[in-house]
Amino acid sequence: FTNILLADEINRTPPKTQAALLQAMQEQEVTASGTTHTLESPFLVMATQNPVEQEGTYPLPEAQLDRFMFSIHVDYPSLEDEVAIVQRTTNANQAVLSPVLSPAEILAFQNLVLRVPVTEHMIRYAVRLVQASRPKSEFNISEVEQYVGWGAGPRASQTLILGAKARAALQGRMTVSGDDIRALAPAVLQHRIVMNFKAEAERIRPQEVVAALLHQVSEHEASSE
Repeated sequence: FTNILLADEINRTPPKTQAALLQAMQEQEVTASGTTHTLESPFLVMATQNPVEQEGTYPLPEAQLDRFMFSIHVDYPSLEDEVAIVQRTTNANQAVLSPVLSPAEILAFQNLVLRVPVTEHMIRYAVRLVQASRPKSEFNISEVEQYVGWGAGPRASQTLILGAKARAALQGRMTVSGDDIRALAPAVLQHRIVMNFKAEAERIRPQEVVAALLHQVSEHEASSE
């Protein structure tokens, strides 16, 4: 019951907890002892996973992964960033936090993003990228046919357009461009593509499949039929 929920190391939570979180993310409500409680808007879930340790972890089901808008890989910090981290966390100074936005202001910004126009051409481009991630699609991309068990679903198309709208708004542009879609495609698609056993054996990652999609699916071919 909060506006922002941080699930730290979410892959350490048991399946029962993950199922409860799935209801919150999908339906924006929680059921306890037979009573359903509505979660107020805005409601945002952020989660971290530790990709190194496998002991005591539970892989997230595909249905729950699909509810996350983006999956972002955070690598080791640079030298300067790590120095700053150490300086800030090893002294007696305490950070003072203050609100930046109210819930009402966040809802207003979300509504603004929804009003950003997008052409049918750009929607078709986003949908083509998502459909191309599915085996046995009309696109017949080699990396997908060889290494993908299941491709991304329609929620990826929706997310790709919504994210592209937000990116355009943040950069002060009035409409979505192909650059917005291409920039967000890895974060939108990589956790929604299920790799097969051949990919695991050859250590092929979803990021490589997404790179192939971006290379082989042309924005210029997404013309209206």
